[in-house]
Amino acid sequence: MRIAVTGTAGQVVTSLRERGEAAGHEIIALGRPELDLTNPVSVTRALATAAPDAVVSAAAYTAVDKAETEVDLAYAVNGAGAGAVAQAAKALGVPLVHISTDYVFDGTLDRPYVETDPTGPTGVYGASKLAGEEAVLAAYAEGGAILRVAWVYSPFGGNFVKTMLRVGESRDVVSVVADQVGNPTSALDIADGILAVAANLALDPDPTLRGVFHMTAAGEASWADFAQGIFAASAAHGGAAPKVTRIATADYPTPAARPANSRLDCSRIAQVHGVALPAWQGALETVVARLRIAAA
Repeated sequence: MRIAVTGTAGQVVTSLRERGEAAGHEIIALGRPELDLTNPVSVTRALATAAPDAVVSAAAYTAVDKAETEVDLAYAVNGAGAGAVAQAAKALGVPLVHISTDYVFDGTLDRPYVETDPTGPTGVYGASKLAGEEAVLAAYAEGGAILRVAWVYSPFGGNFVKTMLRVGESRDVVSVVADQVGNPTSALDIADGILAVAANLALDPDPTLRGVFHMTAAGEASWADFAQGIFAASAAHGGAAPKVTRIATADYPTPAARPANSRLDCSRIAQVHGVALPAWQGALETVVARLRIAAA
């Protein structure tokens, strides 16, 4: 397949290029200035020029805390920009896979969220991503799938794994929040899931393949649990392994409130698309090993 993806440097985009090309797909990464999510005309033109068999809407404004003061930009990119991509995909008559987030929920449930649970973002980032979901469904509900992912990390870009490995090199003890729980998910596995969903959409017009789906790694962890897993994998590859001190969210205030519960139930995508991402522990081992090799 010839797949156009919005963005050129993000974790999902970079992972999609690696995994997609390895699987024999042609991945066309589109970014500024050719494709600017704040300029709908450029979105339409860039995607038409790419002439893809499918479109992946992966580019986004992801600065969660900064979004609290850059409200208009967050909504322009994550809301209207996502809608523009959906409109362009519809005009081309090709399937769309749009990437969203666990931050569309408020995190107050005592169980993993299913797709039909009420949304209620606690910050601008989550609200802008929810606006994007709504824009995509309004523009092209019959042609696309929205994939909500969470706690993304990879060998690329900036993420929690890379931050912990860097901090761990200079500290004996690292304090990490222990009262937020979610599903740490490798962008490499997300890329594999995207490719599977895109292929299904391209091959089958069945409406049940469209709509909103949750797609995260199997298993759950707090940020502190995740950090301990990172340092254990680091130690296994000759890296630093500081002690993790578990703290409360209140001890580490941030401009934007994070959901206490980011766990997503992924049963639907497994049943409908046959996609089940592997457990986060094994995926984490793979990413840490790559990072340690790269740093050697």
